[in-house]
Amino acid sequence: MVPSARSRTALTLYTTADDVQSHRARLVLAAKGVAYERVLVEPGKPPEDLLDLNPYGSTPTLVDRDLTLYDASVVCEYLDERYPHPPLMPIDPLSRARLRVAAVRIEKDWLTEVDVIRAGGRTADPARKRLRAHLLAALPLFKAARFFLNPEMSLADCLVAPVVWRLPWLGVDLGREGKPILDYGERLFHSQGFSRSMTEQEKAMRP
Repeated sequence: MVPSARSRTALTLYTTADDVQSHRARLVLAAKGVAYERVLVEPGKPPEDLLDLNPYGSTPTLVDRDLTLYDASVVCEYLDERYPHPPLMPIDPLSRARLRVAAVRIEKDWLTEVDVIRAGGRTADPARKRLRAHLLAALPLFKAARFFLNPEMSLADCLVAPVVWRLPWLGVDLGREGKPILDYGERLFHSQGFSRSMTEQEKAMRP
């Protein structure tokens, strides 16, 4: 029997096994080194305890004692403030704003295409081309610093890296032109935090 969500005392994350937004939240938790209870949710079949907490039944949903948060951006920023070390946002307001705007663009442009590709059918190939174009258009952002728009790892990387990890699985080939993006990915993929963030399904996306 699954314990009631409201009876949980540990930090709890409701997450799907292979979704970018859920992976994003798990990567933040891994980067912070925070222990938590992971509850896997089958897509389209939210359990009753999740619906009791979140009327949308969406993932990721974070439960921290009496507090329930949903929407990946809200969850990730809360975790960064709740567990301030290491910080995953720059100190100055201008840099923070730039990263937030970049995250919005990624959600609207990249993740929309990821969803279309995953749905399959005739629209998948055009979506692959559009996603490839979006990524290559962002090459200057990958080249601007060691991490995405920042000299240190930030919340933006926790969104970007799961997308880059999935590219072979999605059938998106960046070619030689995309080498800076692939190099960026390799820097993150070999970190202990990235490995801890993944589910078995996500690990199986690459040989």
